[in-house]
Amino acid sequence: MIDRYVEKFIRYLEIERNASKYTLINYSVDLKSLSEFLKEEPIEKVDYVSLRRYLAHVKEQNLSKVSIARKIASIRSFFKFLFREGIIKNNPASSLSTPKRDKHLPKFLDEKEIVLLLESPEKEGEAGLRDRAILETLYSTGIRVSELVGLNMDHIDQIGGIIKVFGKGKKERIVPIGERALQAIRDYLKFRTSKEVREKALFFNKNGGRLTDRSIRRIINKYITKASIQQKISPHTLRHSFATHMLDHGADLRSVQELLGHANLSSTQIYTHITTERLKSAYTKAHPRA
Repeated sequence: MIDRYVEKFIRYLEIERNASKYTLINYSVDLKSLSEFLKEEPIEKVDYVSLRRYLAHVKEQNLSKVSIARKIASIRSFFKFLFREGIIKNNPASSLSTPKRDKHLPKFLDEKEIVLLLESPEKEGEAGLRDRAILETLYSTGIRVSELVGLNMDHIDQIGGIIKVFGKGKKERIVPIGERALQAIRDYLKFRTSKEVREKALFFNKNGGRLTDRSIRRIINKYITKASIQQKISPHTLRHSFATHMLDHGADLRSVQELLGHANLSSTQIYTHITTERLKSAYTKAHPRA
């Protein structure tokens, strides 16, 4: 059985690699599925054919290419770890190929829709001021929702106009934050100064606890409906909008990469496709001989 090796691998990711809780959950789910398929097969007996049989089984479940690619990535990392630790003599996953993923351009809001969304929360009262500060911060900085809910009071430098963010793998980066977002945060903080806060969190729920990713999703969905924005979006859409609008207004790709906390420039280049498509569309509509 490979269960005990999976547990060892997950502990390694958590302690040595500082993997996020979502990464740990995904690896656990993927490798549990593999373990259940292989049943009692000893780890040293697992070979390339065993893994191909498992992937054939996975494909029968009509999973998306993204889900299959993630499972393959989990298997590769797992067996690479086992090989490095000397638990297995050969790495059966080294030859596994990842299916080509369909390229989907990320959804984003145009600048008029962003204004509608940011102006939707009430300008008074605890919930309204908090929600306004949340939306302004997400759009002003382009940070992930998981990074937003992890913000503490001492992560914000209001004088310097920067925030300290802990991204994937708990990597720290410094991100500028605009004056409008800072003012929204100040308005929120003035309101809550008389309240006892149990945590150091910047944004908290009505019970004084730190907000969750799911809470942020509910907040955004609430104001998307209120602003009468038709397209279906996720909390990540504000991050996509931030990157797209930065490039539209002349920011260079490397700077946007650093702001977003992308390890590879290729992750940021997807936004150049958006701006290119918009330019082509504008050209086609406006040029008399297009």
